[in-house]
Amino acid sequence: MTRIPLAAPWAIALTVVAAAVTIGLASATATATAAPRLKIVAFGDSLVAGFGVKPSESFPAQLQAALEARGHKVEIVNSGVSGDTAAAGLERFDWAVPDDANAVILALGANDMLTGRNPELTRKALTDILDRLAKRNLPVLIAGMRSTRNWGEDYRTTFDTIYPALAERYRAELYPFMLDGVAMERALNQPDGLHPNPNGVAEIVRRILPAVERLIARVRGGTAAAPG
Repeated sequence: MTRIPLAAPWAIALTVVAAAVTIGLASATATATAAPRLKIVAFGDSLVAGFGVKPSESFPAQLQAALEARGHKVEIVNSGVSGDTAAAGLERFDWAVPDDANAVILALGANDMLTGRNPELTRKALTDILDRLAKRNLPVLIAGMRSTRNWGEDYRTTFDTIYPALAERYRAELYPFMLDGVAMERALNQPDGLHPNPNGVAEIVRRILPAVERLIARVRGGTAAAPG
C-alpha cells in the first residue's frame, strides 16, 4: 500500500490563511458591488448649471466622473439655474430636490453678492433651505461664496460669515469658497471673468472632491445635517 504523506503543519496554516484572505476579499467586493447608487443633488446657480460650457463639462458631470473614477457609485443631479439668487433657489426647492435624493451640495449666493443684495436676506433664504433639508434628514455640503471688495469691508465681512456660521449651525460639511483657486485666474475662466471654463470647472472639482467624499461618507453612515 502506498503511503500518502501528511502535509506539514505550516503548509496547512498557509492554506487556511490564503482561504480566509480570499473569502475576505470576495466579501468586500460583494459589499461594494451591493452598495446602492447614491443620488446627490447639486443645487445652485450658473456655477452648477454649467453656463458657457458643454453639459459634459459642467460641474455635476465632471464631479460625477471624478467620483466614479475613485470607485464611488453616485449620480450627481444638475439642479442649477443660471441667475438664481438664494431666494430664487428657495422658491423652487420642492422640485429642485427630488424625494429620492440622498444628499445635497448647496451652492447658492453668488448672484446675491454680485448684485449687492442685503446679506441678511441671503442668510435667511439659505437658512430656510437648510431647515427644509434638515426636516428631510438629508446630509448637506455647503459650497460657500465670498464677496468681492467693491461692496466695502462691512458688506464683505457680513457676507463672508454666512456660510461658516450656517455650516456650524446645521453641522453640515463646508467647502468655504467654491471658486477657490479659480477666481481671478484668467486661464481658468471664460471671457466674462466670472464663469469658469472647462479647465476651471475641473480645478473646482479637484479641490472640492475631498469634501464631497466626506459627504458621501455621511450618507453611508446615516449622519445628516441638523440644527445645532
